[in-house]
Amino acid sequence: MNAIQEVFKIACAQTIIALCSAVPAIPYNHWTHKENRIGFVIMYSLTFFFANFGPNATTFIVPAEIFPARFRSTCHGISAASGKVGAIVGAFGFLYLSQSPDKDKTDAGYPPGIGVRNSLIVLGVVNFLGFLFTFLVPEAKGKSLEEMSGENEDNKIRTVPIVY
Repeated sequence: MNAIQEVFKIACAQTIIALCSAVPAIPYNHWTHKENRIGFVIMYSLTFFFANFGPNATTFIVPAEIFPARFRSTCHGISAASGKVGAIVGAFGFLYLSQSPDKDKTDAGYPPGIGVRNSLIVLGVVNFLGFLFTFLVPEAKGKSLEEMSGENEDNKIRTVPIVY
């Protein structure tokens, strides 16, 4: 198997895992049957919608609102980079954690993990913590960034004397 085939296989497995965690009442094998492919596409679409509806807003819209104007681009870049690093850690961490605890049942080249069920529980807890931490972000309440940060408390123009 080459790298592209492995990435495709991992992406398919993670998609099915995400879909099954979105609707835990439907067993995993349900989505693997050919007659359920329309349902699979619908669930895949809903998963993408809700993934972009919530976390995407937190990643891209909220930082543009809460950082003061003079630091906005730098802080927004740091915020976006942190989100990307978190996505990479989550993807690879889930791949390693989801391996079977039994060394004989793990995929070739991977150490034993905690299993798929426990990995999904860890994933759910991390997602719930992210949901809770989102509520710690200050609300703009119609104020400008300068009003929120207190940058323009006095309207005087401050000048620095030039010494020759």
